[in-house]
Amino acid sequence: MTSEEPRSALTAAERDRIDAIRGAESLAELVGVTGAETEHDAYIVAKREWYDLRVRELAAEPEPDPDGLPGVAVEVDGHTFSVHGITHAGTDEERASVREHVSAALDRGASVYCEQGIRSIYLSDLDRVCEMDDYRWALAECEELDVESHLEGFHAGHDGPLAAFGLEGVSDRFREAAFSLIESGSEFYGEEVTRSLGAVAASFLTGHEERATARNFASFAKSRRAARDPDRLRELQVHYERTFLPQPLEREWLRRHDPELELVTHARNERMADYAVAHNERATEVVLIVGAAHQPGVRYYLECHRDGLRDISGFSLLD
Repeated sequence: MTSEEPRSALTAAERDRIDAIRGAESLAELVGVTGAETEHDAYIVAKREWYDLRVRELAAEPEPDPDGLPGVAVEVDGHTFSVHGITHAGTDEERASVREHVSAALDRGASVYCEQGIRSIYLSDLDRVCEMDDYRWALAECEELDVESHLEGFHAGHDGPLAAFGLEGVSDRFREAAFSLIESGSEFYGEEVTRSLGAVAASFLTGHEERATARNFASFAKSRRAARDPDRLRELQVHYERTFLPQPLEREWLRRHDPELELVTHARNERMADYAVAHNERATEVVLIVGAAHQPGVRYYLECHRDGLRDISGFSLLD
C-alpha cells in the first residue's frame, strides 16, 4: 500500500455499494446496480467505482507479514489455502524469495501447488511441489470452441509481466515496448509524470480484452518493479485486487469479446482453485504460487468453496 492512499474503512453507504457490485452475477444484473443504459456502460461504470471502493476496502485490511511472501488466505473445511501472486519474470531476486518461502512451507508439512509454468522457472528441483494442469486444461477447452484460433505458438513456459496471459502477439509486444520506454524514464521524470504518460499510452493501446485482463501500464510498471524487488509484490497484488471486478463479471465481458482469451486467463483461476481443493487430503496448510494477475480470481473461487457455492464432484484430471 503506497503512502498516498487512504487508510480508512468504507462508510456504510460505500459498503452497500461495493456489496451490490460484488453480488451481481452477470452484466445484466450490473445494469440494475449501476443504473447504466447498456451492459457495456455498466461494466465501465462498475469498473471505475469498484477500483475506488477497493482502494478504501483494502486499506483497512491488516498488512501481511513483512518477512514472508505476501498473499491472501482462505479457510476451506479446516484447511488454510494461501495464494501468493508473483510476477514469474525469472529474476534472481524473485527466485530467491519464492524458493525461501516454498522451502519453509514444505518443511512445515504444507502442500505446495503452482501455476503451470512456474515450477520450471523457480522450483524444478523440488519434487514435492506439484504443478497444476491449468494451461493444458485451458488449451483443451479452447480446442472445443468453434472459433478461429489465435493460440499458435502459445507455450506454458513463457515469462515476463505481460506474457502472463500468453497470446503475446505483435500488438502485445508493441504495447510492452512502449510501456518499457515510459517506465524507464521514471527516475528522470518522476512518478507522477510517468503515470500520466502511461495512462495516455494505455488509452491508445488497450481495448475491450485488455480491460478484463489488466494489460495496462500500471500492471506493467508494478510487475517490473516487483520482479526486481519482491518486497513490492504486495503493491502489485493489491493493484490486481482492486482492478478486477468479481470473476463472473470479468469472465462474461471477456467471453463476449474473446472466448479463447477468457479460457486461458480467468477460467484458469477456477481450475486452479478446484485443483488445489480436489487434491488436498491431509495437509492443513496449502500454498498456491500463481501469477499475480491470477491471485484475485483464485481467491474468489476458493471463497466459493468455503461458502459452499462450489464443489469438486465434477472435477477430473486431464488424461
